[in-house]
Order: sequence, then structure tokens, then C-alpha cells
Amino acid sequence: MIVPQAPAGTLYRGREGMWSWVAHRVTGVLIFFFLFAHVLDTALVRVSPQAYNDVIGTYKNPVVGLGEAGLVAAVIFHAFNGVRLILVDFWSQGPRYQRQMLWAVVGLWVVVFAPFAVRHLMHVFS
Repeated sequence: MIVPQAPAGTLYRGREGMWSWVAHRVTGVLIFFFLFAHVLDTALVRVSPQAYNDVIGTYKNPVVGLGEAGLVAAVIFHAFNGVRLILVDFWSQGPRYQRQMLWAVVGLWVVVFAPFAVRHLMHVFS
């Protein structure tokens, strides 16, 4: 039986590193779309302050509150994983420790995001 091998030069080989690559791209795109929407709704203040207030008023509901929590989760992961990627690329031992650094990113993400989520969601649902 022939066992397929990973292509030469592949660092992650379909394991945790591949999923962190996917998550980094997805969080980056989500953050981009949020920033795009944020610029548009903030630009309304120049057109009509009342229109701006009306749009901002529509954001005060639990669905948007959950979305805000998701946005913060994405920003925190994207930031920590970005530092990990810099270390993988520019530290000579980075590729060797990329998996351990990913688990450190996940641990830091939990430690930073969990307290925020509890406090934020208490405000959203109270």
C-alpha cells in the first residue's frame, strides 16, 4: 500500500496549524467586514446626526450583543495568532514549536476572552 506524503515544504500538514491558518483568514475577513460597516455607519453622522442615532439605536439588541462578543473573540484570536505567525516566520525555532505556540494562543484567548464574555453578556441580557 502506498501512503501519500505531504507536499515538500508544507509546514502544517493538515493538523492544528492548518486550522489556525483557516481561523486566521476567517477572523481577518470578519474583522474587515465589521470595519467596513463601522466606517459606513459612522459616516452617517456627517449626513444626518438623526440618521446616525437611528442606526445606532437599532444595534441595541441581544443579537448585535452576541455579534459584538463574536467580534471581540475574533480580534483577540487574530491578534494572538498573528504574533504566533510572526514567531513561526522569523524565529529560527518557530516552525519546531508552532504547535505548542498554537495551544498557548488558545489558552491566552480563553484567559482573555472568558472574563470579557461573562461581563459583556451580563450587560447584553440584563
